[in-house]
Amino acid sequence: MNGRLAGNHVLVRILCVALCLSSVAAWAQASAEKVIIDTDIGDDVDDAFALALAVKSPELQVLGVTTTFGDTEARARIVDRFLGEVGRAEIPVLAGKATATKNPMSQRRYGDGGHFAKALHGDAVDFLLEQIRKYPGEITLIAIGPLMNVGAAIDKDAATFRKLKRVVLMGGSIRRGYGDLGYTAPVAPMPEWNILNDVASAQKLFAVGVPLFVMPLDSTQLKLDEVKRAFLFSQGAAVTDQLTVLYHLWGQETPTLFDPMTIAVVLRPELCPVQGLHIRVDEKGFTREEPGVANAQVCLDSNAEDFFRFYLRRVAGR
Repeated sequence: MNGRLAGNHVLVRILCVALCLSSVAAWAQASAEKVIIDTDIGDDVDDAFALALAVKSPELQVLGVTTTFGDTEARARIVDRFLGEVGRAEIPVLAGKATATKNPMSQRRYGDGGHFAKALHGDAVDFLLEQIRKYPGEITLIAIGPLMNVGAAIDKDAATFRKLKRVVLMGGSIRRGYGDLGYTAPVAPMPEWNILNDVASAQKLFAVGVPLFVMPLDSTQLKLDEVKRAFLFSQGAAVTDQLTVLYHLWGQETPTLFDPMTIAVVLRPELCPVQGLHIRVDEKGFTREEPGVANAQVCLDSNAEDFFRFYLRRVAGR
């Protein structure tokens, strides 16, 4: 074989490999679960840990991140920087309608003045409905904040909202309240933060008829202890470095990773097995388990070690 033929042969092989890789990438993108994440990132730090798991999971196609509750533009700037720092600036970031709140937003400074921050963000509700119309029956909405955007979307176009594939919600307290870790004295159910801060929207969500998967306090009080933090924060990767910064801005000791379970259960449903229940949201924000036809698939228990084994390996992976 002369030099020219050998060179052509090598070129053909390179092109074949490139085409194969391109086809694999296209297939992976087409088969990925389409998700939109609705978050109140900036107060408690668990939203950031949830976003970290999402961007580290090739099984997910994150169509966008929408912000809810309080200063939604400040929250959107936090998401802008996080996504930019981890190399995912292509993901759209939208802001919901601002609401009055006295929450100090511990991580606000993270999004201020960064070169990734956008001056303005599109409307979260319009984006959500547009994406549902574009991909009817394909989108999982992951709701990890108070439900202002969800309620507004239902009010604006409930028929389109029902074309979601499902909603995966961190919210509610069915049989356990805050501080009931399964091995302490029982703590009675109580109004949970995401439900309590917009009871009317929560009532609309549980009544609208979209498939609903609920991760309540019963299964999401997952403590990131000192050993796990030391492992995660010592990895020196882009995602773990940003989590380290946000953790220190949060300024407390042991985070409870409520929100990441919503991402984990999309990726590994066995981490939080669900059962059908009829849940009524009362006027005080309690999520009451009552007789009747199931309107939600609810995870009432999870294994923390199984969750963290999955979470830490995935987020720390390079």
